[in-house]
Amino acid sequence: MARIRTIKPEAFVSESLATVSLTAERTFLGLLTQADDQGRHRDHAAIIAGQLWVLRPEHTPPDVETDLAQLTDAGLICRYKGPDDKRYLHIVTWHQHQKINRPSKSRLPACPHHDTPVGPAPGVVALTARASITEPAVQPHGTLRDSSGQVREPAMNPCTDDEPAVQSDFTEPSVREQGGISETAVTPHGLDLGPRIMDLGNTPSGGASDPAPDTASTQQLIAEYAAACAHRPPKGVLGHLGREIRKLVDEGITPAHIRAGLERHRAKGLHPSTLPSLVHEAMNATPATPTAPVAHRAWTNPTDVEAAFGGDL
Repeated sequence: MARIRTIKPEAFVSESLATVSLTAERTFLGLLTQADDQGRHRDHAAIIAGQLWVLRPEHTPPDVETDLAQLTDAGLICRYKGPDDKRYLHIVTWHQHQKINRPSKSRLPACPHHDTPVGPAPGVVALTARASITEPAVQPHGTLRDSSGQVREPAMNPCTDDEPAVQSDFTEPSVREQGGISETAVTPHGLDLGPRIMDLGNTPSGGASDPAPDTASTQQLIAEYAAACAHRPPKGVLGHLGREIRKLVDEGITPAHIRAGLERHRAKGLHPSTLPSLVHEAMNATPATPTAPVAHRAWTNPTDVEAAFGGDL
C-alpha cells in the first residue's frame, strides 16, 4: 500500500542521485512511496515494475533490475537476502530523511549490514549502573539523628538495661484534653511551630448552631400544593400559580407564608391571581381579640313589676 513520504528539495541537487540515470532516479523516488515504515521492500524487479512502471510498459522488469543495480552502486539502497531465502532491499538513508509519525513494525527481515540489534533501553542501563551503588544501611528501630546528621544511640532506661529510654529530647508536649486547641509544639531549637491539632469534636464558641433556614423552590411548593388537592388541578392553574409563587419568592417572601397562602387558596378554590392577597392575609392578618365573658347573674323577680313588664302581666 502506497504511503505519503517526504522528498526534500536537496534531492534534485544530490550528487549521489546525479550518478544514476533518470529512470533509476525515478525508481528510487518511487521506492520511497512503496517501502514500509522502516524503509524496506521486496527486491523483485517484476514486482517493482508493476508498482512504479505499470503505465510505462516500455520500461520492463529487466530495465528495473538495471535501475536497482545503479542505485546499489551509488550507495542509495542495500540489497540482502532474508532468512526465508528471499531477496529484500532497504533505503540506506531512510531514517535521515523520513520522519514517520507512529511508525508500524516492519514485517520484512532486517538488513544484516545496516540494522543493528536493539540494545537495552536507557532506563535499564541506568538501573544496571545503579546496581553497583551501595545503599545506606537501614538503621535499627529507635536510632536517632541529631541536627548534625550523626547517629545517636538511644539512652538505656535506668530501671531495665534491655529497653531503650523514652526519647525525651525529641518529644513534644502532649495535647490537652478535649475542649480547644492543642498546646504549642516545641522543637529542640526552641522554635514555636504554632498550633498543631484542633479538636473538631467540640462545638465552636457561640453555642449550638442555628437551625437551617426554611428554603423551598417554586417546583417544590407547587408539588406540595398539588399533592394536598383531592384531584390534580389543571395544568393552566398550576402554571399560573407557579408564576405567582416565583414572583413571591423573588420578593423574599418566606416559604412558610407562601404555604399558608396556598392553603387558603386550595380551601377556597379562588383564581390563581388572588394568591398574593391570600399570602398578604396570612402574613398580616390581625388575630381577633377575644371578648371578656359576661358574668352570670342569677334571675330575681323585679321589685317593681309594673315598671319591668309595662303592665303586660
